[in-house]
Amino acid sequence: MCTYCGCESIEVIGRFMAEHTAIINATTELRRACEGGDPAEVRAAVDGVAHLLHPHTEAEEVGLFTVMRRQEEFTEHIDSLCAEHTTLDAQLDRIAAGEHDLFAAFEHDLRHHIDREDNGLFPASAIALEGPDWAEVDETTPPATPATTA
Repeated sequence: MCTYCGCESIEVIGRFMAEHTAIINATTELRRACEGGDPAEVRAAVDGVAHLLHPHTEAEEVGLFTVMRRQEEFTEHIDSLCAEHTTLDAQLDRIAAGEHDLFAAFEHDLRHHIDREDNGLFPASAIALEGPDWAEVDETTPPATPATTA
């Protein structure tokens, strides 16, 4: 999590960072389940991660990402982050389907993705966006659910 620029004090950014922490914490159960190899436990752990990840990525994409994408210098970066969301979803599906050895790659990709947001996009958004932009982000971002802030 970025702690150097203060971007976490922007409500939606602070929320997204807190959700990142909850998602990473949920991967602990997924790691244990994959190591144990029980398909039912893996499925339950995948569901737990997905229950946090899917609302989070949707909220990022329809709110902050939509507004930031309008600035040409961020378009390619936003597109790559959205592609990573898709990759993470596909990896979770494959893990649930029995590819438990894919967990290490999933965790690496997830942590790398979160780092790119927390230490790249979020601080950049604090500089690049202005009052009306943030009002639109707040208006278009779906509210947090208890699951995404757990």
